[in-house]
Order: sequence, then structure tokens, then C-alpha cells
Amino acid sequence: MKLSGSEIIVKCLIEQGVDVIFGYPGGAVLNIYDELYKNQDKILHILTSHEQGASHAADGYARSTGKVGVVLATSGPGATNLVTGIATAYMDSVPMVAITGNVGVSSLGKDSFQEVDITGITMPITKHNYIVKDVNKLADTIREAFAIARSGRPGPVLVDIPKNITDPKCKAEYEPAVIDTKVFAKKLPHVSDDRIKEIADLINQAKRPFIYAGGGIIRANASEELNQFANMMDIPTCTSLMGLGAFDQTNRLSTGLVGMHGTVASNKCIVECDLLLALGVRFSDRVLSNRKHFAENAKIVQVDIDLAEIDKNIPTDYSLVMDAKEFLDRLLPYLKPKKNPIWLALVDSWKNIFTENQMSSTLKPRFFMEEIQRATNGDCYICTEVGQHQLWAAQYFKYTKPNRLMSSGGLGTMGYGMGASIGTQIAHPDAMVFNIAGDGSFRMNFNELLTISKYNLPVCVIVANNQVLGMVRQWQTAFYEKRYSQTILDTVLDYEALAKALGVSYYECFTKDDYSKAIEETVKLRRPTLINAHVEIDEKVLPMVAPGHQIDDIMLK
Repeated sequence: MKLSGSEIIVKCLIEQGVDVIFGYPGGAVLNIYDELYKNQDKILHILTSHEQGASHAADGYARSTGKVGVVLATSGPGATNLVTGIATAYMDSVPMVAITGNVGVSSLGKDSFQEVDITGITMPITKHNYIVKDVNKLADTIREAFAIARSGRPGPVLVDIPKNITDPKCKAEYEPAVIDTKVFAKKLPHVSDDRIKEIADLINQAKRPFIYAGGGIIRANASEELNQFANMMDIPTCTSLMGLGAFDQTNRLSTGLVGMHGTVASNKCIVECDLLLALGVRFSDRVLSNRKHFAENAKIVQVDIDLAEIDKNIPTDYSLVMDAKEFLDRLLPYLKPKKNPIWLALVDSWKNIFTENQMSSTLKPRFFMEEIQRATNGDCYICTEVGQHQLWAAQYFKYTKPNRLMSSGGLGTMGYGMGASIGTQIAHPDAMVFNIAGDGSFRMNFNELLTISKYNLPVCVIVANNQVLGMVRQWQTAFYEKRYSQTILDTVLDYEALAKALGVSYYECFTKDDYSKAIEETVKLRRPTLINAHVEIDEKVLPMVAPGHQIDDIMLK
């Protein structure tokens, strides 16, 4: 049957299982929006306050579900407003399809109104991108975009569609079709059983093995296998920021976060282990710090689905380019269950170091997270902005399941969390979603509180309000002799008046009792909420490893 380009787009979205998209309309996408209007019983559209918020919402939806998030924007500034969100998704391997409108094909390259070369702009930050100049290629292009976004190492794909392609008079044959995702996955080298057995022998013989797990475990849906493996072999396990939730942090084997703001136990294990199993990680500079002295006493095994990550940041002794789930499934039969009592006793002794940090009768960020854990029994979703609060959210909440933390790790995008919390809550309507923010990040995106209010989403935004750009100030304190250049924020903003104007519940917290009451009522009432929680101006994220220092050269004050 013959359909218009806009009809084909919506048919293909439905075909791909899309039931919600996030976006903002404009002239170049009016035909698409008209078709969405006709199909609003099949696809829910969430109108955000800004295109960047829509891109982060699609990202949060994708991270919390494992599905492809979809964002739609018009040409020119609408498209460029997606760029930070696309880059955020690219750095953290999040499956997303961004659809943008553009001027008609005959107007391309003529500096037309709201024309921009968005495919050129986004080429370095997408897995692939397209501009569709022939309506006959539209359906297959959209199908390919979803297949590429999902396959191998996931990531964002952009499809730019000139307006004439979506015109009601511009038609093409359409037939439902399914594309095999595997066709678009990079062909991985064959890993022989002998190679798997070689790794198994290393694990069986190791006296001080240690697992460093990352976001690749979550993307591969390998969390269950990871937990089984670690328990079977009695191996202590840490995670990167992107890997939080891949391993049950209530398990005795969990050592928590690793790296610049990792736990003492995790960082000590990196130094003292004799075998480091790096699964689905890219050895970020925020973990490595000093490359020369990272796991220098250990054999390093790296398993990653992306060949480009192998030996990129640190040389390894053994590397396997393969899916993490497949690796663990094939590895387990070769292993001999064992216990490591001497090694674990040493690890436990490191866990007892610095356990009293932020334990206080006054309101501290640690209490923010522990109280959320208590009030929800840990059954909630956490989104974050970027800064000190992001690390406090990573350190003081025990993540037991994958896809429960939405945070910008690679790009470090201030302003990410509010949009992400919208996408996460839309994906999980019965869940409680918390966005942990700093007062600096809050200024970048509080317009999206209007979106949260409009759709009456039970999202609780908690602002750790220290009236400064906290993380930058912490570095200025440590490394710039307390020269606080442009990091002290004004105190003019009236949070209560803002909350009232936007139609969200408001709590101001100075004490632990204030905060406990606010969290209790928020969980009970399930309304859009803003909590203004005051934090001491020089509260720090600790432990900390200074840039370039060895990973066990840990600052505790």
C-alpha cells in the first residue's frame, strides 16, 4: 500500500515497538506531528520544555528499560538542541533514535531558514546517521536506525528527514518488515573454547582474584550471570559508575565503586589482586588515574564487545572481544567452585576503613540516600545531575538491580537528570523516581519541573543546596589554594516560590527530621516534589584520589 512519508514514519515506529516518544514540534516536523495526532492511541508523546530535556528523557527511558529511546525535534535550533543529549547517550552506550526534521531537499545547502547540517554536526557522536532524500528509502532507513541502535555496543542513531519527504502528497509503497539486528552488528572474532578454558584456568588458580564490572554487563543483560560467577568463585567485585547495579551491593563480595571516588576496599583490591577481570569496562581515566601503577601486580583480563576499547587505555594480558553474557555463560562450565577466606578477610579489613564518613547528627548527603533507601526499601529509580551529589548518590545507596541508576558518566552532563527522571518515570509509571541534583545543575534544567508538573509525574527532585558549584569548589580547595573563582552561587532564587509557580510540592530541609518527614510524605503522596536540602558549603566527596596519583593514594579528608 502507498503511504505518505509521515505515515511511514509512524508505522515504522509502531512496527519497532515504540509506544512513547519525547519531543518538541516545529515547522519542519509538522507533518510528522499531524500523523502522531492521528495515532495518539498507539504512541504517547511527551512534550518537554526544551529539546535537550526531551533527549535526556529518551535516554532515561532507554537506560531504565533497555529499549530504544526515541526523541523528535524540528530543524535548525531544534536539532542542535539535541546535540548534548545525543553525545551523552553516545558516551554511555545508550540505545536511542533521534529523528529530526530539515528543510526540503530543494532548499538544502542554501542557508534556508532553520537549516543546519545536523548529520555533519552529529557524525562524531552517533553510531550512524542518515539524511533521507528519497521517500522510497524511508522505511528501511528507520528500521536500520533501530537495528543499529540496539546491536552490539548500543548507541544513538540520528535520522534527518527533509520536510518534503513527509508531505502528504509524497508517497511510497509500505509493507511491514522485520530487519535482523545481527546484520548490523559488527562481526566479532571467534573466541575458541580453548581460549575460554585458558581464562578459566587463570581464575581457578588465582589466589587474589578481583572483578571490575562496568556498564557493559548491564547492556548485555548479564547481571544474573555476573552475580552467579562471583558467588561461585568467591571473588570480591567492584563496579564503575556505569556498572552500579550490575552486582548486588548487599552481597558481602561487593566492594562498591572504584576509582577517583571509589571505596578504600575497591582501590586497595586493584593494587593487591593477582588477577583482575575487567568485564564490560573501558578503563576510564576516572578509574585509572595513574596508568603505570594500575593493577601492576596482576594479570589483566579484559572482556568487551567493542574492539576499539581493547588495550585503548591500558595494556592487558588477555583480551576477548565478545558479549559479556556469552563470555560468562561459556566460562562457568570450566570453573571449579572455591572459597578465598584469606583474601576476603583482607578485603573485609579494608572495608572497615572510613566507614564513619558523613555519620552525623546534622543533615548530610549520606543521609539523603540512606533515607531514600529506607523509605522505599531500595525499590526505586535514582537519576542524577553531575557533580558532588552524583557521587554521593553513587556511594551511599545500595544498588541491587541493574538499570536503577541513570547518570551521565562519560560526558558528565550537568542538566541531565531532570529529563532522565521524566523518561524513567514514564517507562515505570508505578515506580518512585528520585532526581538527585546540586543547586548548580538545577539552574540548568528546572524548566523541566514544568513538564513533571504538567504530566503529574511522581518524581522527587532533591537539591543538595550548598550555594556553590560544589565539585569545582572541592578541586579549588585541594589544588588551587582556595581561590574560588566563579563557583559561589547567588542566593536570590526563591525555591518555594518557584515550586509554587510550577505546581509542585515543596519541602525545605535543614535537619534530619525535616528531611525524613519530606521523604516519607513524598513516597506516600506520590506527587511532583521539590526538596531543598541544605548542605554545608565545604562538604566533600571522599574518598578521593588526586589526578595522576596511584589508585591507592587515597585522600580521606
